[in-house]
Amino acid sequence: MDILNKFSLDGKIALVTGASYGIGFAIASGFAAAGATIVFNDINQDLVDKGIAAYKEAGIEAYGYVCDVTNEEQVNAMVAQIEKEVGVIDILVNNAGIIKRIPMCEMTAAEFRQVIDIDLNGPFIVSKAVIPSMIKKGHGKIINICSMMSELGRETVSAYAAAKGGLKMLTKNIASEYGEFNIQCNGIGPGYIATPQTAPLREIQPDGSRHPFDQFIIAKTPAARWGEPDDLTGPAVFLASDASNFVNGHILYVDGGILAYIGKQPK
Repeated sequence: MDILNKFSLDGKIALVTGASYGIGFAIASGFAAAGATIVFNDINQDLVDKGIAAYKEAGIEAYGYVCDVTNEEQVNAMVAQIEKEVGVIDILVNNAGIIKRIPMCEMTAAEFRQVIDIDLNGPFIVSKAVIPSMIKKGHGKIINICSMMSELGRETVSAYAAAKGGLKMLTKNIASEYGEFNIQCNGIGPGYIATPQTAPLREIQPDGSRHPFDQFIIAKTPAARWGEPDDLTGPAVFLASDASNFVNGHILYVDGGILAYIGKQPK
């Protein structure tokens, strides 16, 4: 087999959750360029419509569905509808997620539960919905969007770090439990990515200087820059393709080297 053919996604159906924009949109667009048929969901019709328009503008025919990933009944209905209208899902990317930057002692239990529900329970529910058909088909790829916070803590992100740490272990457990059925479950741990959500952290200050957090990230990253959504497409295509058929239970950190770096010595 030509080595490049191992990275082809021709004939594959990929469901990327929460992929109307941002990281999910970038990953889905990369899959489409590799030959996959794209299916995505979002929480309401407005976001789905905006996603469909964005894919169309990029020259991609995508199928969009309204679905709350924390609602098991909705998820099961969506997966059944996708199988009927598009086909059996070969690739699942659990991308949908939120973050609430609140100091732990100021965060309510309800706010904590909401983050856990979307960022951890959601991937459990969606994975559980697609695995039976993957088993029948004889193969499947599940990619969980983890985080550097799967490994590190930081102030104000207790719920997010707890969820992403749990997602890392869910990834390993799915690999352990379903690897014998030729299902590979791996994770991608993005570093700090330049998206609309992080734009306020990169705004130039009134005096012309960089935002303090922007300065902090640049100093902590050996690549000396923020990541771009497109930086995640190559790793995602690899984990979704036959090139990664013996890679299972692995978290691939795409962080510009942050986790490998102790930081500069103070002057």
